[in-house]
Amino acid sequence: MKTCLNDRLSNLFEDPYLKPFLPVIQRRREHALRLEHKLTEGKTSLADFASGHEYFGLHNRRGKWVFREWAPNAEAICMIGSFSGWRETDEYRLKRISNGGVWEITLPQEALHHGDLYRLLVRWPGGCGDRIPAYARRVVQDDNTKIFNAQIWTPPDPYKWRNAGFTPSPPFFIYEAHVGMAQNKEGVGTYVEFQKNILPRIIDAGYNAIQLMAVKEHPYYGSFGYHVSSFFAASSRFGTPEELKALIDEAHGSGIAVIMDLVHSHAVKNEVEGLSRFDGTSYQYFHEGGRGEHPAWDSRCFDYVKPEVLHFLLSNCRFWIDEYKVDGFRFDGVTSMLYLHHGLGPGFTCYDCYFDDSVDEDALAYMTLANKVIHAVKPGAITIAEDVSGMPGLAAPAQHGGCGFDYRLAMGVPDCWFKLINTVSDENWNMNYLWHELVNRRQDEKTISYAESHDQALVGGKTIIFSLIDAEMYHFMRTSDNNLLVDRGIALHKMIRLASLATAGHGYLNFMGNEFGHPEWVDFPRDGNNWSYHYARRQWHLRDSKDLKYHHLADFDKTMIATIKSRNILASGYPRLLVLNDADKVFILERGGLFFFFNFHPTCSYTDYSIEVLPGEYVLVFDTDEPGFGGHNRVQKDQHYFAMPVKDGSDLKHYIRLYLPARTALVLSKI
Repeated sequence: MKTCLNDRLSNLFEDPYLKPFLPVIQRRREHALRLEHKLTEGKTSLADFASGHEYFGLHNRRGKWVFREWAPNAEAICMIGSFSGWRETDEYRLKRISNGGVWEITLPQEALHHGDLYRLLVRWPGGCGDRIPAYARRVVQDDNTKIFNAQIWTPPDPYKWRNAGFTPSPPFFIYEAHVGMAQNKEGVGTYVEFQKNILPRIIDAGYNAIQLMAVKEHPYYGSFGYHVSSFFAASSRFGTPEELKALIDEAHGSGIAVIMDLVHSHAVKNEVEGLSRFDGTSYQYFHEGGRGEHPAWDSRCFDYVKPEVLHFLLSNCRFWIDEYKVDGFRFDGVTSMLYLHHGLGPGFTCYDCYFDDSVDEDALAYMTLANKVIHAVKPGAITIAEDVSGMPGLAAPAQHGGCGFDYRLAMGVPDCWFKLINTVSDENWNMNYLWHELVNRRQDEKTISYAESHDQALVGGKTIIFSLIDAEMYHFMRTSDNNLLVDRGIALHKMIRLASLATAGHGYLNFMGNEFGHPEWVDFPRDGNNWSYHYARRQWHLRDSKDLKYHHLADFDKTMIATIKSRNILASGYPRLLVLNDADKVFILERGGLFFFFNFHPTCSYTDYSIEVLPGEYVLVFDTDEPGFGGHNRVQKDQHYFAMPVKDGSDLKHYIRLYLPARTALVLSKI
């Protein structure tokens, strides 16, 4: 088996720098296989093993209620709730049914009812505490007391899916969205509002996938959903489970895949609402001691080798596919999972960093198994790794020694754009550096490219457009206004997006509102802003007003995506660089039969800029300088270009020459 795997690795990676590390890759692969066998004991499939949500938690089976919980250190557990006057009674006391710490209770049908609130009172040596069940599927917060409780949720009319057989269709144009902050109002948006008001906008804009953030229940709204407390509960602050299902179903009916942010990199520290010290120990779900604490995120770190924890996490992957028909996951914080130092401090400047003792091989094995479960349950599922370190093999098949993700995020691309915008004057933007960052990806792994996501605008950061224009956006965004800084910002905003998409690996991502140049930043209600929702919303009225320039950017984004999709550019292979001229601030590429001309020079427009092409006629199909996109209309619309023959010694070459204005990109197609 070792020789066979090494052969596959050599063929797959085609990277001579990886060859010295083949024994490490082999060891990691074998570790994942051993871990899988430890979990299944060879008696069942890993996907069937990942069904803990059907065993643990509260279920109504054959006219009775059955509840189970894993709490190995507990001495006693009792259900308390509205049905018991929140008192501990023998009627609702669980019994330990295994030495591994599984507790169970069976109750008659009339003992519990839809809508009842409940918790667990857990007693352990030397203490006790209220806990929300780990597998709770519905958790609600009291509007007055702000206390969270589990809620029994068995509606008389279970949701009936209309588009249960939906299959995602790549390449993916992903619209990253947060249900709560998606509305224009200063408040928390709902699943119903998102389906009614935002989904039609996403469809109209041409995106074919939604990446939903903050779906799992989290106590603190301002955590953006990244401090999860209840991993099996859809956040009730946005609505009911049926309303989330209706949103996903409607998206599927419109051909839109729904990807969910999956946060298995850490968990909230909260003890009543979360998993921390659930049975009185700090190490039930998490590592003991310092390894169980995330120093930067003030959260808990999972123990990825403990079978019960793996059962919980792998079942969580399957649950959202089974119950909510999601089409896949963006795994958040993969870098933090991969390394014992969580990616904090050391730079990833050599391959040794990926194969030394700092790598958490248990976490790597868990992600390998998670991908296997997800793709077994839903073969067309999408998994995306958020990793900034560049760990090789994350998006390579597991059978070849990889981790099994379908895609990885090209996180260096937005870093490049913001570095240029914030630290380098326009005339000094280096085209060699820019091109390198746009196409710097492993050829054996698929990537999702983007110019900016939610990350760049979180609490104090700025969107690209606001970084470019800043306070002038408050005064000069009317269509009748003339302002050089605004002109610059709008021109570069369009070019940055087109360059990111034209060179994208296998998919493209945009955070909601950024397509029309949403200003300012993202900030959730907190002490520091007087609990304001002003920055925790999307100001769609800016985009919809014909008197403001935002609608130009939205129209540009829609046309850009339609142009790329119409020629299936993202499935047409690696972009072919034709010209890279740093002095001119120009680069030209060809992909899928389209020719992309970028002139990033702030002041120099070029007449008769020439490039060698095949003989024939070419037509202008896209121009970032169109007046409908907020441009200056310096190039005639639908202009045709003829390749002219030029004698070069004994060779006959053909060139087209075109006018290439400053801060403009043109796209030509051969007729």
